[in-house]
Amino acid sequence: MSVPNLVTELAEARQAARANKDFALADSLRDQIFAAGYEVADVAGGFELTEKARFPVIARLRDLKPFNLPAHEITALLVIEGFIADAITCINSIKANSDCNIAILSIGPVGELVDVIDQRTALVEIAETGWGEAVNALVKIVESKYVIVMDPSTTFTGDAISPVLAELNKNEFVAVGWKGGLVNLADDWRSTEDKGDGEVDVLFSYFMAVDRVAALEVGGINTRAIYYRNADMEFALKLRHGGGRLLQMTLPLEQGRHHGYHDADESYREVQSKKNYDRILERFRGKEAILSPRR
Repeated sequence: MSVPNLVTELAEARQAARANKDFALADSLRDQIFAAGYEVADVAGGFELTEKARFPVIARLRDLKPFNLPAHEITALLVIEGFIADAITCINSIKANSDCNIAILSIGPVGELVDVIDQRTALVEIAETGWGEAVNALVKIVESKYVIVMDPSTTFTGDAISPVLAELNKNEFVAVGWKGGLVNLADDWRSTEDKGDGEVDVLFSYFMAVDRVAALEVGGINTRAIYYRNADMEFALKLRHGGGRLLQMTLPLEQGRHHGYHDADESYREVQSKKNYDRILERFRGKEAILSPRR
């Protein structure tokens, strides 16, 4: 491996700083080495430099480490399962219209996603995991006050962050989303109705911004949900059951082809969707006291 002279000089300066017990300078030089794409390790007789991996590949979600992202009030969370080109379009639209952080968990090879990594965009690859567990892992690991659970089929057409933060910071709602609705009581909770902007019973994971602490307090997404459909509704009802209010509002967003639905195996999609919805009926049906005012 050919290490740039500048990086070697930084490592030598760090070694000298450590010898002089100037550990603050040594730490600063280590950070400069890391920023240049290398890691330094102390070994007998000197130091060793290795090229830093551009992104981590983990075997289990418990191996997920904290992200090195700048401080920001909100982080967009993306769980990506293939269809990399559409995911890149989504990520670039976020960057073009906001300065929020972006945390990405790719289930399967990242491919060209590696090119989206920058100071405010973190990427991790895992071979296999369920949707609920993936979202929960990201919620736990980021440090922002709010998180956005969103699907890579959704793209920004303008600033969707500022109006969401304005609402969340009023502390009236624990979650704000783009699409949602009211549980249909007339058919015994078997469907929802989109009533437009206003307080709702459920929000969908096309774009759902939520107070991170509130999400953790209700236990996040059900870990039995290996597929997204209806699991987002269950999560929304858990937030309401925990005393939180949810707001649906018009935002500058568009939805492209929803690969998670349209390109999933039909039998798998229907079986997993039913499992998720059955849990909603089992846990919440009849508990009208947790629902938002009817409109």
